[in-house]
Amino acid sequence: MTDATATSPWRHLPNALTVLRMALVVPLAWMIRETRYDEAVVVAAVAGLTDALDGFLAKRCGWQSWLGGVLDPIADKLMLVACFVTLGMVGAHPDWLTLLVVGRDVVIVAGAVAWHNLIGRIHAQPTRLSKLTTVVQIVYVLAQLLHLSHWLDLPVPVLQGLIALVAALTAISGVQYVLIWSRKALHSLEKRT
Repeated sequence: MTDATATSPWRHLPNALTVLRMALVVPLAWMIRETRYDEAVVVAAVAGLTDALDGFLAKRCGWQSWLGGVLDPIADKLMLVACFVTLGMVGAHPDWLTLLVVGRDVVIVAGAVAWHNLIGRIHAQPTRLSKLTTVVQIVYVLAQLLHLSHWLDLPVPVLQGLIALVAALTAISGVQYVLIWSRKALHSLEKRT
């Protein structure tokens, strides 16, 4: 980060956009729960745009920070968990899918807390599989919202295929996280002794 970048009054804009995305979680969940799907599609699109914009600005302008690296995945997880839970509540997908998505995230968060308490500061390092899983989960949520709205009627086999893909990637990436971070934790603890 250059001196000009570090002192720019705009350097906190990516984190502000991430906080805005976090603030959209509750209204989006409420809209889904109240079956206001047309509005939910708009809010989800705004959340997606803020996600793309904060990442673009952080990388393009050199405004990356440790806080942004932590807040961004938290914002993504909050948004996705809220959407999966409320879509499950309105019967858009089976309960087991909600439990799988939320369960994976609970395991990841519990692992991060354990890492922080036992080893030290954690540096978020999503794997390619994890990034792909997040993208597919986002695509599924948007497809489901579009299907439930008056904007687009997707064929049921497409939604069922997306559910299967989300389930497979979520399970596999969850196992991958546990294996990778368990190995790192053991290695780190062995170095201390």
